[in-house]
Amino acid sequence: MKVLDADFIKGYIRMANDGWEQGWHERNGGNLTYRMKPEEVDMVKENFSPKEWTPIGTSVPKLANEYFISTGSGKYFRNVIIDPEDSFAIIEIDGKGENYRIVWGLVNGGRPTSELPSHLMNHEVKLIATGGKHRVIYHAHPANVIAMTFVLPLEDKVFTRELWEMATECPVVFPDGVGVVPWMVPGGRDIAVATSELMKKYDVAIWAHHGIFVSGEDFDLTFGLMHTVEKSAEIFVKVRSMVPEKRQSITSDDFRSLAKDFKVTLPEEFLD
Repeated sequence: MKVLDADFIKGYIRMANDGWEQGWHERNGGNLTYRMKPEEVDMVKENFSPKEWTPIGTSVPKLANEYFISTGSGKYFRNVIIDPEDSFAIIEIDGKGENYRIVWGLVNGGRPTSELPSHLMNHEVKLIATGGKHRVIYHAHPANVIAMTFVLPLEDKVFTRELWEMATECPVVFPDGVGVVPWMVPGGRDIAVATSELMKKYDVAIWAHHGIFVSGEDFDLTFGLMHTVEKSAEIFVKVRSMVPEKRQSITSDDFRSLAKDFKVTLPEEFLD
């Protein structure tokens, strides 16, 4: 089967284009990686043409011999749907989890996203934490969440509670809450380590003055998580633009009732 005929590739392209249409990917902003299933690799491996091995910049031994789809560094999300072979690549991780090589894509040259170390370190964390269920890591630049990082304390509890209060579905969609990373230079090891620590607890990490980093089981769930967080942030921005303080909101006891009815567990640290 040709790579571009595979359903999982079509799903990847659709998710990338959906993010572009939401306005989350100015210029070459954002990145998307997907850990392929063994049967998906077998489905398209006849098309592979491996390039040279390149150091990842970190060690991810739990991901040894895995294959990933990754957007390219400097590539534009708006072009993924019209020129996929130039916009992203399938990469293979070596037996030690220290190097990668391109086996398909980026036909006009280039390399995977500059934030590949962050993605792979977090894929490894979520592989362990979810027993392999999570396969998608997505980073985007939604404007309203970024705006929140300029006016709220950069604390997990503060952001979680504000986002939960903006829309009733939020504690159901991300019941563990969200983590917040203070501003750091993107693409480096420090932000990768800080994010991977948060990802042991959350599926959402907000990068101050930069964007959101989320993890999920598949394309729909991961995109839906990003979309829900950003929509909640949009409501927050609108509320704050109308009045300095909320007149009423969802209370801690309301959240406890919601958790009981929807059979989710909400951390008490965000309810006291």
